[in-house]
Amino acid sequence: MATPLQYGDPPHLGPFVLQARLQSAPAGLVYLGQAPDGRAVSVVVLTRGAALDAAARDRFVTGIREAEAARSGVRGLLSRVRRASPATPFVVAWDGGEAPWAATPFVPGGPGAEKFLEPVMVSGMLIGDRHGPDFVPYWLGDRNPALPAPPPPAPPPTATPRQVATASAVLAVLVLLLLVMVWLFLFRGDDEAIPAQPLPPTVFVPTPPPVPEQSESTQPSPSPGPSEGGSPTPLPGGSDDPGDAI
Repeated sequence: MATPLQYGDPPHLGPFVLQARLQSAPAGLVYLGQAPDGRAVSVVVLTRGAALDAAARDRFVTGIREAEAARSGVRGLLSRVRRASPATPFVVAWDGGEAPWAATPFVPGGPGAEKFLEPVMVSGMLIGDRHGPDFVPYWLGDRNPALPAPPPPAPPPTATPRQVATASAVLAVLVLLLLVMVWLFLFRGDDEAIPAQPLPPTVFVPTPPPVPEQSESTQPSPSPGPSEGGSPTPLPGGSDDPGDAI
């Protein structure tokens, strides 16, 4: 039964993207994966404890090699095959490094990559017919999947001779410009001083003198009119009597 991936499960093994867990055994874990061409695969990887056991890791890798030999029909290896049957899954890819894994085609209900975990777990003594007390691997407590070591960090890119020459030329130009600016700032003569800008001319506008105010006593009095008192104005003709004009 497929279950979601858990914390610590690898997102991919080799070129295969892992999608779910199919089985968790004391010796290893089986995942449902997808190949680059879209095929579903069954991927098995040893637990970290089993991968650290050289004998257990060797049994796992030997089982994969025997399955390949049984499928390919190589006579030199058939003598080492102990259990070669049609139920042995076809090996698509595998890795026998520090964290060995193998991938087989995924067939619902058919044999999968979990077959390669059977020779890893042993019971009894590996002498004769396995007489003696049961053998319990010391690494059963470590059920985490064995993960390959991360690749070493890429070395920093080295500059080509042309890039080094270009950078040196740019640095020399910058240093030269800086020296010129310092020389101009520190050793500039007085004759090269920036002339002072003249101030704009000042225009004075004279203020007119104040006009003195005249008092009422100095103002001339108006002459009386005809309606006011006084002698009448003589009429032309030399006569003072108004009746003479009739």
